[in-house]
Amino acid sequence: MAYDVARIRSEFPSLESGWAQFDGPGGTQTPRSVGDAVASVLTGPLSNRGTIGVSEERAEAAVHGFRLAMADLVNGHPRGIVQGRSATQLAYDFSRHLSKQWGAGDEVVVTRLDHDSNVRPWVQAAERVGATVRWADFDPATGELPVEAVTALLTDRTRIVAVTAASNLIGTKPDIPAIAAAAHGVGALVYVDGVHSTAHELPDIEALGADFFTCSPYKFLGPHFGVLAAAPELLETIAPDKLLPSTNVVPERFEFGTLPYELLASATAAVDALAGLDGSPDAASSRRARLAASYTALHGHEEGLRTRIESGLAALPGVTVWSRASRRTPTLLMTFAGHEASEVTKRLAEHRVLAPSGNFYALEASRHLGLGDAGGLRVGLAPYTDDDDVERLLAGLASALG
Repeated sequence: MAYDVARIRSEFPSLESGWAQFDGPGGTQTPRSVGDAVASVLTGPLSNRGTIGVSEERAEAAVHGFRLAMADLVNGHPRGIVQGRSATQLAYDFSRHLSKQWGAGDEVVVTRLDHDSNVRPWVQAAERVGATVRWADFDPATGELPVEAVTALLTDRTRIVAVTAASNLIGTKPDIPAIAAAAHGVGALVYVDGVHSTAHELPDIEALGADFFTCSPYKFLGPHFGVLAAAPELLETIAPDKLLPSTNVVPERFEFGTLPYELLASATAAVDALAGLDGSPDAASSRRARLAASYTALHGHEEGLRTRIESGLAALPGVTVWSRASRRTPTLLMTFAGHEASEVTKRLAEHRVLAPSGNFYALEASRHLGLGDAGGLRVGLAPYTDDDDVERLLAGLASALG
């Protein structure tokens, strides 16, 4: 069945605003089913988790459903799914947990391609214990992060490699399985930031070789929080600081305070919305199988739109596109000769086209590209982006650039 973007758009009340939303890498719009899930849990009987009465059972069901849904999404185990305030908070938490075992002479590998949330927590944790930080550089001319740029830094003292599955700034998708295999060869753990990639590529933490994989549901139609996935057996070996009466059971030992049941239920609804993108669900298929079919359909849709945008940009004067890697998401960073990116963003807004500008917290990447802290204008596609959005974007850019 063809990708029915009109049907998909009808499920997003926010699109009635008339704006063309190219800010998906910063957070997508939300379908009605996800908002309904929040309201249903909050307004129905609800208590803390338990087995006595419908209010406790509903809280328990929200947690259980969330862990099952996220496990299906990342091809993990429900007992390995940890909820957190954000992917940034989870990286800080686990950098503290893991660095308890580090000391002087140990080494940490980070990359200049990553969002700062997968850089600074590891750098700061290493500094606290006297460990050494090694930096893997990407090629600013191509946007590529060669496997060798990471593997050349590995030694038997490497404790963790922190690397993105896809750059939120320029879309580059490194070869994570090869990096992970090399890291595991020296006994290091691999912490993969999947926040940007999960919106465009179906995660498989086993195939990736990720020991830890993080994502954020609000990047793929859901609510604002973070998720970490890992093997339960690995989580069992990690002892976080926690309150004395709180459980030591995995994964709950890493979740501090009462969980946001309404948001967990809405994240489950977001995964189900992703699984229904292709419009031809097979009731007999598993959710994982439906997700695979939907991501295949989404990939074709987004690649077609990205090709049209790139072709249109090539015809405009003074546009430099920094998203050049051979494997990349449909995310384009651009700058303009004679025009500040932030000013072009404002001009696009006059056409009700939203394409923000900045470094988007990928500070090391922006500086390595020679763009300083200002970055550029970022255009990102989402499941609801259509041909009309693309036409408006290109027309708006042509107008802004004179």
